[in-house]
Amino acid sequence: MSKQEVIICNNLCNDLEKVISSHKYDKLFILTDNNTYRNCLPVIENISAIKNATHITIGVEDINKTLETLSSVWLKLSNSGATRHSLMINLGGGMVTDLGGFAAATFKRGIPFINIPTTLLSMVDAAVGGKTGINFNGLKNEIGAFAPASEVIIDSEFLKTLDNENIMSGYAEMLKHGLISNQENWKELIKFDFCNDINYDLLQQMIAKSVAIKEKVVEQDPCEKGIRKSLNLGHTIGHALESFSLQSEHPSLHGYAVAWGLVSELYLSHIKSGFPKDILWKTTTFIKEHYGKLHFSCKDYEKLYEFMTHDKKNESSDSINFTLLSNIGEININQTVSKEEIFESLDFYCETMG
Repeated sequence: MSKQEVIICNNLCNDLEKVISSHKYDKLFILTDNNTYRNCLPVIENISAIKNATHITIGVEDINKTLETLSSVWLKLSNSGATRHSLMINLGGGMVTDLGGFAAATFKRGIPFINIPTTLLSMVDAAVGGKTGINFNGLKNEIGAFAPASEVIIDSEFLKTLDNENIMSGYAEMLKHGLISNQENWKELIKFDFCNDINYDLLQQMIAKSVAIKEKVVEQDPCEKGIRKSLNLGHTIGHALESFSLQSEHPSLHGYAVAWGLVSELYLSHIKSGFPKDILWKTTTFIKEHYGKLHFSCKDYEKLYEFMTHDKKNESSDSINFTLLSNIGEININQTVSKEEIFESLDFYCETMG
């Protein structure tokens, strides 16, 4: 898998113009959702290279990360004369970069694309690392491919368009990066002030650190055969909680599900790998204060477990594969956990999150 270039912006329009001019292409396409078309496209639309681009706009949120939406993007590319020499820009959050990246990777067997993530979640997770895909058959990211963007352009100015819920959703992935890296990073993350005006300059510096952690891991293991599985911390249970919430009237944002998944998986890390109790409690307290709780009961455990059996990290159909920690930065991949222990970790979540 080719290495992508991540650009932390000083001047978005100048940086984007340079990136676009570095490509040789016949037609330019820009994929947005309804929100980023309205709120984010105006930031870049005066760039000369953008003026003749063909716009493709899709619905917002994860409910539109479907085969039907993907097909509509392919159809627009085909009907607009896209070729293997065309270029696509994905301007949006994780749903846009995931689906847009998969559309580009599969159209004409692959056209180059640029990601401009506009949410914190997509900046530190979805847009970086080369994973693309869609949800399918009620399961998160069931269909997809490894296909890195040629460039990822990150500018914290876009974060000023987000509400606090979407900021916190992305921050959960940063918290995960802190847990798999070092104590200093983790401490900085749990001390960041969300109560007063957000310091976006400081946040952009922290984003750069978070992206660097992910890039380092992906460079070592681009196709998730080994250490890249560390990036799945919190996601085995988190994805199950997310899938569970998608069946309700109030689906949870991905980062919230990851944060809740971290509570249970750090508990598993404690009982299975000796993860320090004080760090478990400090992290759980931070998550409880900033993310609230997804409500479920022991009656839902079997359903949640069923979701976990579909996790792509599992090496067999009858065992659940986890990434666990012995300490911050001390990673144990390919850890199997019994059904009883998983239910115990869900008990811990229910009891400690209130």
